[in-house]
Amino acid sequence: MFLRFLYPAAARQLRLEAGRVYLRAPQAGDWKAWAELRAESREFLLPWEPTWSRDALTRQAYHRRLGYYASEWRQGSGHAFFVLRGADDRLLGGLSLLNVRRGVAQTASLGYWIGRPHARQGYMTEAISAALDFAFGRLGLHRVEAACLPHNGPSRGLLTKSGFREEGFAREYLKINGRWQDHVLFAVLRDDPRPRPHTSHT
Repeated sequence: MFLRFLYPAAARQLRLEAGRVYLRAPQAGDWKAWAELRAESREFLLPWEPTWSRDALTRQAYHRRLGYYASEWRQGSGHAFFVLRGADDRLLGGLSLLNVRRGVAQTASLGYWIGRPHARQGYMTEAISAALDFAFGRLGLHRVEAACLPHNGPSRGLLTKSGFREEGFAREYLKINGRWQDHVLFAVLRDDPRPRPHTSHT
């Protein structure tokens, strides 16, 4: 599929491993697995995400998403990954380093989702560890930020377990599930202590 050539070579070849999972750039051939997992997890994900469009799970919408991801990779402003299980290459969820700011900031924002069948099994903790190694190593960032809804206990626990520290509270920070909602703000710095499962870059 021609979409794969929109990614820079470094993105197409990149594989980040941590524990039982690995991260790689989304591919055109992932559409069916992605759409099925998202559809199966719709009610699980909707409270925590922006409102889904009517065509959110179509092949066309997915290809538009890939084009956006590839553009961000080329510009260096964002890096989207799928999270897959190493044992069977099963798609588990997604993770992105967004809004990369250079200059005096050297910062990015972390976003993530996981399918309902795979939640609360430690997969995303491992995926975030690999993403942070990439952010602080390959990208040379100083800080990674994240935000979650105050009542999202599992997400708050995930961030804390991954080495993030709670830093503040932002009123009506993001439009989630159709309305502007407050968020708790977290961040981790390059030199902060954090769990380190076995990771590798290939």
